[in-house]
Amino acid sequence: MTVPSLMQNYQKQSYVTQLHKAYNLCSQAALQVLTDRNALSLKEAGITSLDEIDVFVKSYFKIVQDCGKTGTSCFAVGEYKKIDGTKVALFETELFKYYVLADGMSIAFYPSSYGLQINMDINGKKGPNIIGRDTFAFVIYNNGVVDDYVAGNIVPPFTKEQREEAYTKMCISAETTSWFGCLGKIINDGWQMTY
Repeated sequence: MTVPSLMQNYQKQSYVTQLHKAYNLCSQAALQVLTDRNALSLKEAGITSLDEIDVFVKSYFKIVQDCGKTGTSCFAVGEYKKIDGTKVALFETELFKYYVLADGMSIAFYPSSYGLQINMDINGKKGPNIIGRDTFAFVIYNNGVVDDYVAGNIVPPFTKEQREEAYTKMCISAETTSWFGCLGKIINDGWQMTY
């Protein structure tokens, strides 16, 4: 292997390690809130609004910065793009609550009918700010399972085929501004970034 390819492999593995850490944090927080509130779902636990998300996040995550409903101080707003270079407007909506975690990850939460949508930049405002590299979207579903988003009213965990389809249709497709699908591909490939 050449030095550049070694460096690239190291960087990819570093991103995956941080993503796996974030995945585990979200999974543990979901299971803990369900246990603490003696609930079978996030809805039953009452996490259905931005105010409840704020209580949830501040109770189960180590927060160093609360950016409220404005992503500009937590994320590199205006600097995000897909793997193919297509620019994407991220973190520019007031539908989310934005935070920076103690380890430097920037995270945004949105309550949806299927659970909590999570948008995350695993290294905060630092580059490369590319979806599928250091920036990901996924969901803590109402049943407490953390997984990628798959279109339709489907409850996770998802099949390898469903995740691959989401990867192809959303993560790497220049035809959509959706940016789900990257986490599912990494899970399918045994927590490796093969793309």
